[in-house]
Amino acid sequence: MKDPVTVLTGITYDRESIEQWFSTTHDMSCPVTKQALPRDNGLTPNHTLRRLIQQWCKENATNGVGLIPTPKLTLNKIYVSGLVQDLGVSHLQANALKKLEALALDNAQRNRRSMGEAGVTKAMVLFIVRCYKEGAQRSVLEALRILHHVWSVADDHEVKLIVNGSNDFLESLIWVLGCDPEMDNHAILMKSEAILVMKMAMEVITASQLERLNLEFFKNIVMVSKEKISQEALKSALHVLIEACPWGRNRMTMVESGAIFQLIELELARPERHITELIFNLLANLCGCADGRAQLLKHAGGIALVSKRILRVLFEGGENSPNLGAFWK
Repeated sequence: MKDPVTVLTGITYDRESIEQWFSTTHDMSCPVTKQALPRDNGLTPNHTLRRLIQQWCKENATNGVGLIPTPKLTLNKIYVSGLVQDLGVSHLQANALKKLEALALDNAQRNRRSMGEAGVTKAMVLFIVRCYKEGAQRSVLEALRILHHVWSVADDHEVKLIVNGSNDFLESLIWVLGCDPEMDNHAILMKSEAILVMKMAMEVITASQLERLNLEFFKNIVMVSKEKISQEALKSALHVLIEACPWGRNRMTMVESGAIFQLIELELARPERHITELIFNLLANLCGCADGRAQLLKHAGGIALVSKRILRVLFEGGENSPNLGAFWK
């Protein structure tokens, strides 16, 4: 036990363990007494027990027992709320974003949870949308980084409302992916973060919104996959396209956006195995239509690529391979 905390029932736990318990259970209750606990946990640091543990570690240091440092102070939600309010004041905005980004990048999960409870997720979405409407790219990278890190601790209902409440959020991400054609390092980082957030948004988007994705959306996703983004961002871009594949209209629009050619080029560059699996998953979906197969045949390396894939599947006998029959319908 490194950081003892006491819940409202009087039972003491290690902070990391009890927070992990709260994050994985739907029933907010004390593991020992089974009594219900409030959603905000109400964890109180047990300083007396911590000092006893630290003293024992110190006395047994010669026996190989490591010292336990004093835990960092828990993030104050009132402080975070103040930073959120500062986002609306022009001369305080940059400093508030800098502080929020530092907190979000901290590995302490409880910090991110406190940020989520203080409304940081919604605040970052509104900030990004405002930048989109004003055509201002400054500070968008910082906002996307913060959003990426606090998204996982945000309330599921809140996230769904943010994504599906209007088209503004998705349109703002599309705007980020389509800006700065010169692609300096800042733009590359911004687009990488935007596609990571886009992947998370696609996981909660409604079917009606998926059906309304337009050509600009797919062109920007394909364009980003051509650029020097991170491997994680490239995987996210491919996942976004896969999420949209169940709708025939989306598959036709992807083919129109040049996705077939770009997927072949990505595979010819010999990417890591997981990316290859994603590429062939997409190719199998897109070649389910005549236009997709026609685009595959137009690429000089299309037939050779698919033939090589078929031989590999026959040799390895992979169970999770895409439906290769789609290429020859």
